[in-house]
Amino acid sequence: MSRFALIKAVLGPVMRLMFRPQVEGAEHIPGDGPVILAGNHLTFIDSMILPLVCDRQVFFIGKDEYVTGKGFKGRLMAWFFTGVGMIPVDRDGGRGGVAALMTGRRVLEEGQVFGIYPEGTRSPDGRLYRGRTGIARLTLMTGAPVVPFAMIGTDRLQPGGAGLPRPGKVTVRFGEAMEFSRYEGMDRDRYVLRAVTDSVMSEVMRLSGQEYVDMYASKAKEAA
Repeated sequence: MSRFALIKAVLGPVMRLMFRPQVEGAEHIPGDGPVILAGNHLTFIDSMILPLVCDRQVFFIGKDEYVTGKGFKGRLMAWFFTGVGMIPVDRDGGRGGVAALMTGRRVLEEGQVFGIYPEGTRSPDGRLYRGRTGIARLTLMTGAPVVPFAMIGTDRLQPGGAGLPRPGKVTVRFGEAMEFSRYEGMDRDRYVLRAVTDSVMSEVMRLSGQEYVDMYASKAKEAA
């Protein structure tokens, strides 16, 4: 049994009992082949819930600090996150975005599922912010379809993204797969990248019901 299967078998029932996830539209995730799951990001536990509600293993980028902690808690976090599919990347500095992009491309070229939060960081206030165009570059470089998703209610269980989450009900809603083959070979055209990204974010907004803010979440945090 793989570590991913073990984690789902052991922690899956606990997570379902604690968060009572209602999953909608899971049939839109292809049973095989590369696919990008792109959704909103409300709080820390999003990255714990998403892998456990998908039949296929979801690989995603995470801060390297999640796997470098000290003591028992640090080792447990590292075991969990690398087990469910997190790939640690140092995202600070100019090379961080390139490393994340290349990691996602490798995962997709291996025919796997890659999860991404196009906003680039957690929403500071529960609204949906402008998407970064890395999602567009990934789908255009690899030809992988994009399945948009929405996390609903996780921010009520873990306000501010810190501390232990409280029990409650969350919904994970997946939309129909989106494909952008008509833009093949245009992964360096910034207008195409923005158009593709905005169309994905429009679907995420429809699924989540969030208010949309046409600015980057990181800028909103800086201004706060």
